[in-house]
Amino acid sequence: MLGQSFGGFCTVTYLSLAPEGLREAFITGGLPSLTASPDEWYRTAYLRVLAANDRYFARYPGDRDVAARIAGHLAERDERLPTGERLTPRRFQTLGLGLGASGRFDDLHYLLEEAFVAGREGAALSDTFLQSAGATVSYAAQPLYALIHEACVCDGTASNWSAQRVREEFPEFDAEPFTFVGEMIYPWFFEEDPALTPLRETADLLASYEWPALYDPDTLAANTVPVAAAVYYDDMYVDRDFSLETARVIPGCRTWITSEHAHNGLSADPESSTTSSPSSTSEPRAGCGGGHGGGVGWGCHFLWGWSRLRVRWAPFGRA
Repeated sequence: MLGQSFGGFCTVTYLSLAPEGLREAFITGGLPSLTASPDEWYRTAYLRVLAANDRYFARYPGDRDVAARIAGHLAERDERLPTGERLTPRRFQTLGLGLGASGRFDDLHYLLEEAFVAGREGAALSDTFLQSAGATVSYAAQPLYALIHEACVCDGTASNWSAQRVREEFPEFDAEPFTFVGEMIYPWFFEEDPALTPLRETADLLASYEWPALYDPDTLAANTVPVAAAVYYDDMYVDRDFSLETARVIPGCRTWITSEHAHNGLSADPESSTTSSPSSTSEPRAGCGGGHGGGVGWGCHFLWGWSRLRVRWAPFGRA
């Protein structure tokens, strides 16, 4: 089984509930926490998003003023998305969702570059910007993502709109200088996104629902299925420390920790191959490369064979 991101969470659930059905497991950017509450998960998530903002604005320092100008403009002017609703400053702020994927720094920068055009009443947002921003902030193509995103970290508990509540602990997102938010689902999404407004009652019910246990620590502690897990050092979406704590609980889980790739390393460029599966008795090959994140100057990682899988990890495009 190969599980990327939430697929990795599902893989750990399979290892908990039906390990006899698995011969080996591969997890990329998706080792969940076995102990963190939803609030603890989002508390670390907001810190990672702040770090991603720092990296983005270090690469494009002029974009912070541009983003602040757009937010101010949206607070004063009624700018409509192609789907008819007004684009609000807080919804514009969610464009930071993609800051954890390689290449998305540049995509956001180019979008901001094309934000304004001259209008009859002064500066206005361009059709190009509104079209692209609208496609990014809309959940029309993935309403279930919005509905059950917080449930992914509800191991025997309810979320009760955790991301919204925990955000109050981080005034940085509601003050100057401008800061994007990341992978958080807020209740007001179901008021402003036309694709989600019919689902508001459902969203509230799911937020208050107490989910059953997702993982079985005792079964995982007795694991015999070979597991190989890629852990991205600067992953904006999945906490590195939580992932490594889980890896230590699962016998036979071999981790590759890298600072050279973003959360989407698996899909960025799946070309080259390695030589043996995680069930191989041969030792992993260790190597060290330069780090990219937070002043950490290391990128030690294990390279193992991925059975029947061709993978080349594309570097995260950051300065």
